[in-house]
Amino acid sequence: MNIEELKQKLISEHFPIVYEWSDDPNTVYDEHSHKGRVVFYVTKGSVAFSGGIQKTISVGERIDVPVGVVHTALVGPEGCDYVVGQDIEGDA
Repeated sequence: MNIEELKQKLISEHFPIVYEWSDDPNTVYDEHSHKGRVVFYVTKGSVAFSGGIQKTISVGERIDVPVGVVHTALVGPEGCDYVVGQDIEGDA
């Protein structure tokens, strides 16, 4: 799917907030959790989750981040672009 199709898919899943996001190579997200649903589709690069989520996703993959699960994330050496769906503004 292209970026617009991914956005439409998330809208059809009733995500009120849908947008594109980019991270620089090797960006670190310290331990955190989310209060609402958060979904990421990777459109470029990769990101590795650890802690309560043990998964690496790359181009074409999706992760549905469980609400309330504490985790960290490390962006791959090539950076990462995403299409994001979330329930709560600022929760991603």
